[in-house]
Amino acid sequence: MSAVVRPLEGRSGQMVMELAVVVPVALVVALVVLNLMGFVEACAAFDQVALDAVVAHGVAPAGEQTQVASVEEVRAALAEGLGREDTCEVEVSAEGVSAGAQNGSFVISPLLTRYTCTLYYHPWPRYLRMPGITLEAPLSLRHERQLVVDRYRPGVVV
Repeated sequence: MSAVVRPLEGRSGQMVMELAVVVPVALVVALVVLNLMGFVEACAAFDQVALDAVVAHGVAPAGEQTQVASVEEVRAALAEGLGREDTCEVEVSAEGVSAGAQNGSFVISPLLTRYTCTLYYHPWPRYLRMPGITLEAPLSLRHERQLVVDRYRPGVVV
């Protein structure tokens, strides 16, 4: 009789173990790449929409002509233009440029306003819910865009 040689004897199940180690790592890497691509896409859209919203709504807000009203209009236009309420948060602030000027510096126009638009991107999945436990993503990515305009003279962008 001839002896049967079994080269894989003692190694049964090795591929299953390798797969059990590699699949979770591959899923985490894919999730990180997916979130980074979503952040880059949101930043690109945010950069375009932020400038348009500030020029359209920050210079001459409809209705009440106050800085608070213009900031709220810019924020609403940004949130609507971005269209990602589930993963993105938008924050807008405004300050006079002369307020940031140093003593002795010359201010060209006292009516110049700096709008700072901030995007907060929350990674997906934002919440992990299991029976009795709810875990939230520990971080959010931040992107900021600034534009200086004259609120009372349309077309003046610095």
